[in-house]
Amino acid sequence: MNQNSSHAEERFDRLLKGFETVPYASHLGMRITSIASGRATVALSVREELKQPHGLLHGGAIASLIDTATAFASFTVIGEGEKTATSDLTVHFLRPVTNGEVSCTAKVIKTGKRMVVINAEVVDSTGEMVATAITSYVRI
Repeated sequence: MNQNSSHAEERFDRLLKGFETVPYASHLGMRITSIASGRATVALSVREELKQPHGLLHGGAIASLIDTATAFASFTVIGEGEKTATSDLTVHFLRPVTNGEVSCTAKVIKTGKRMVVINAEVVDSTGEMVATAITSYVRI
C-alpha cells in the first residue's frame, strides 16, 4: 500500500467514526455501509415511527437519508478541515416503500472551487429504485 492510499484509508476511517457522532443520523437509525473517494452509501431500516399515516416511509426520512449520504460523499473530496453545507437538494420520489430497508448511494459528479455537486440513488431491499436526487454543497 502506498502512502497516498494509506492516507486515504485513514481519512475514510475517520469519516466512518465521525458518522457515529451525528445525532440526527443516529436518531433515525442510519448506518454508513461504504465510503470511498467521491462516494458514500448509507442505509436505513423502515420502522413504524418513520412512516406517514398511510403506512409509507415518510419522504422526509428518505430526503434525510439522501442528505446524509451526499454530505459524506462530499467530505471525501474536500480538503482536511474544510466544511460544506447543503445549498440545494432536489428529490424525485419514484415509488413508495412500506417495509425492509432503503439504501442511498451518493456519487460526486463535480467538484469546483466553491461547490460540490452530487447525484444520489435510493433503492429498496429488492434493489428497486425508489428515489433519485441531485444536491449541491457549498464550501464554508
